[in-house]
Amino acid sequence: MRIRSNVIVSTFLVASAFAAAGALSYAAPPVGNASATDAPRPAPEFQGIETWLNSKPLALDQLRGKVVLVDFWTYTCINCLNHLPSIQSWHEKYKDHGLVVVGVHTPEFPYEKSTSNVQSAINRLHIKHAVAQDNSYATWKAYSNSYWPAVYLIDKQGRIVYSHFGEGSYGATEKKIQQLLAEQPAVGS
Repeated sequence: MRIRSNVIVSTFLVASAFAAAGALSYAAPPVGNASATDAPRPAPEFQGIETWLNSKPLALDQLRGKVVLVDFWTYTCINCLNHLPSIQSWHEKYKDHGLVVVGVHTPEFPYEKSTSNVQSAINRLHIKHAVAQDNSYATWKAYSNSYWPAVYLIDKQGRIVYSHFGEGSYGATEKKIQQLLAEQPAVGS
């Protein structure tokens, strides 16, 4: 454990030095990236999910008529942990009004693939919404996702209509949730 800590600290210091020198590129997108998607596209189905936690297996076809928030996260990502209170708040505030929150846990490190580690994190963090364990990155790839955290909002017709990458834009995201919940489902959907 001590060796790992020293390696992590050393890695952080080296990364910090590279960042200060401008030699390190970050995967994080630019600030202010919350956006309605230009053209809504059908949301990909959850794929390759190894385990569902806090829920029975979910399918987007079953969730038609509801608004779905898909949150790509991992339990050791500080940005994910920083945005988790908003995700949890939206789940509690809007679950009885038609919002379904699905946290897609996609591991960055090998030890994050352990279901018992993910379950421990869920318990420690008091997560009540559904969590899909995407160890193979199948759902991540289906969404063409590149970031932790990443939020996708799916309308009642099953289309991705909004996305946000990284922390922030909580007010804009909640406003979009409220707007989507207020919309009437299209006839025949």
